[in-house]
Amino acid sequence: MLTAHLPSGYVLARLVPQRRWLLPAALIGAVLPDFDMLWFYFVDQDSIHHHRYWVHVPAFWGAIAALILPVIAVFKHDFLPVAGIFFAALFLHMVLDTIGGGILWAAPFNGHLYSLVEVPATQSHWILSFLLHWTFLLELGIWAGAFYLWRNGRAG
Repeated sequence: MLTAHLPSGYVLARLVPQRRWLLPAALIGAVLPDFDMLWFYFVDQDSIHHHRYWVHVPAFWGAIAALILPVIAVFKHDFLPVAGIFFAALFLHMVLDTIGGGILWAAPFNGHLYSLVEVPATQSHWILSFLLHWTFLLELGIWAGAFYLWRNGRAG
């Protein structure tokens, strides 16, 4: 996914009963893994696929969630929906990246990037290859859903 992570977090937050801080938590969780792009471009200079960084590893976030969510449930249970949607948005990010980008779903046991579809390098720049691939229609669909929810209110 190139552009649909933020609107996917918006859709996720709008499809659950509204509570304070749910929308910001979902939006932050939906884009947080891609903050590794700063390291990717400015430190590694494109040497390692950014989906190999720890912020794109489901096992890392699963371990963090397994540690944090029970503590929140016991000591600050009113905050549990916010934390839950944050982690749900993180995992939604990785699910969406699995469509055409590849995610380390079996890490740390193997280093294979799992993806549903391979987006071949058919254009002069990788971004154009993604924009002109049929999977970009899924991103447009997420944008359309977010726009619909924004214009018409919460579904259901």
